[in-house]
Amino acid sequence: MARSTAPHTDRSSGDRRLFSLLVLCACLGVLACSDSPTGNGPTNLPPQAPVYGFNVVRAYPHDRGAFTQGLAFDDQGTLYEGTGQRGQSSLRRVELSSGAVLQRHDLPTSLFGEGITVFGDRITQLTWQAGRAFVYDKASFSILREFTYRTEGWGLTQDGRRFIMSDGTATLYFLHPDTFAETARLTVRDHRGPVIRLNELEYVGGEILANIWQTDRIARIDPRTGHVTGWIDLTGLLQPSDRRQPVDVLNGIAYDPRTDRLFVTGKWWPKLFEIALVP
Repeated sequence: MARSTAPHTDRSSGDRRLFSLLVLCACLGVLACSDSPTGNGPTNLPPQAPVYGFNVVRAYPHDRGAFTQGLAFDDQGTLYEGTGQRGQSSLRRVELSSGAVLQRHDLPTSLFGEGITVFGDRITQLTWQAGRAFVYDKASFSILREFTYRTEGWGLTQDGRRFIMSDGTATLYFLHPDTFAETARLTVRDHRGPVIRLNELEYVGGEILANIWQTDRIARIDPRTGHVTGWIDLTGLLQPSDRRQPVDVLNGIAYDPRTDRLFVTGKWWPKLFEIALVP
């Protein structure tokens, strides 16, 4: 979303599989603790979720001019980024190793770009308050069609069958990828109640990861119950030396399933980080 606000050791490649193992453990924990099929009633809150730290596997250059709103890999390992701010919003194909923008489509200056997701040979991009989503041909970035929606657009991901969208509240919306019709919705809760300000999303290993706007935390969410099964605390990820020029909040999660690697960045950040989770 637009909403502007103002040392870790390297991890060996063998430890990159840790993220998948932690996903499995979190899912097993939810099955053990949930006392209903949905676990989403107002009095049925999950137990307090564990907090995970991180190690930086590698840092890559990132365009400081990118107000990152969405980040996603396709199944070939190509990285795409959606950026925001009126007059600066774009869809990009990015070279991971250098941070270079290889392909770009600019949105009309009146629109504020938001989350993106790759689905087959298409890329879908939300806008913040215009209620418009654009579907692009992945190769050419030509616009194939446009959808409308009634809420704000913040984050977007997909689970192989449905789009999953956030709007800054505690609600996640499940949408048909061909019609954008709402098929279900889910309230996200932790042990204290609804978790608001859900922002950029990524679907990883059967769970939804969500940036919590204006924090350094990512929620790990069970898509069946809405329960937060874990928190990823990224405090200290961006070092003071990288804050000498203006930066904004953490935002941007991308998972490359081919290599089982997790990446995060932020708005106007100079780096994109590959991280490994630490229990």
